[in-house]
Amino acid sequence: MRIKRTTPRSGMSRRTRLIAVASGLVAAAAFAVPSANAADTPTTFSAAQLTKASDSVLKADIPGTAWAIDSKTNRVVVTVDSTVSQAEINKIKQQAGSNAGALTIKRTPGKFTKLIQGGDAIYASSWRCSLGFNVRSSSGTEYFLTAGHCTDGAGTWYANSSRTTVLGTTAGSSFPGNDYGIVRYTNSSVSRPGTANGVDIVGAATPSVGATAIRDGSTTGTRSGRVTALNATVNYGGGDIVSGLIQTNICAEPGDSGGPLYSSSGIAYGLTSGGSGNCTVGGTTFFQPVTEALSAYGVQVY
Repeated sequence: MRIKRTTPRSGMSRRTRLIAVASGLVAAAAFAVPSANAADTPTTFSAAQLTKASDSVLKADIPGTAWAIDSKTNRVVVTVDSTVSQAEINKIKQQAGSNAGALTIKRTPGKFTKLIQGGDAIYASSWRCSLGFNVRSSSGTEYFLTAGHCTDGAGTWYANSSRTTVLGTTAGSSFPGNDYGIVRYTNSSVSRPGTANGVDIVGAATPSVGATAIRDGSTTGTRSGRVTALNATVNYGGGDIVSGLIQTNICAEPGDSGGPLYSSSGIAYGLTSGGSGNCTVGGTTFFQPVTEALSAYGVQVY
């Protein structure tokens, strides 16, 4: 289930933050770009060196970059979108200094954006997003989770574009840094099953790298692919940096934001955050781990 904000809430700053939402996403098949002089760097790096290299990408603060430590290759894999110049890549390497050899740079066409538009659409005052998972507290109060960049600044949520059927009100929101939000149901007449596209959600966990996962979204429907990294950080630009994300090779397009990532056996994995690419030629998509949101709000899937 998902949402897209089609109109900024207010002010030029919000327009600047979300203008990328309407941008067309293109293919995300990544190809490697040399990242260092191999002859001058060690073939292995310590955990401390990898952490410093990862921190250096954050300090470089280049919008359109995403990075995660790959334990198999013992490198920090930095994915850069089409907006990142060679000079900016050089800036990242310079920031890494003696640990530049620990960086593997991969370029992906398209632009990293927050994928806001509808799925099983939910509507705020002037934008829409996708519902991720229905959840409840220990006291039995029912809510739904979605992306934090959807709930950021939102009040009442509706089930239809004419905004006549109320779903509930935002009860919590965390973005940037994280990308999750929670909405409390206030309309008892609205059906809220514990499913995702008909799959019964029976639990929540963090997937392993290489695991197959399913994503559901209103724009592109149900898509599947593999988890390619954990604990990824994405710089969407404008100060919108989100860390701790699940990185996948599953495609998504504007309108899929906030929707669920889960396994075929009904294990909830994440909430669609953003990415680049499209479902014609492929893409890279990032997800907020749902376990973090469940813990933050003291709720469970059902």
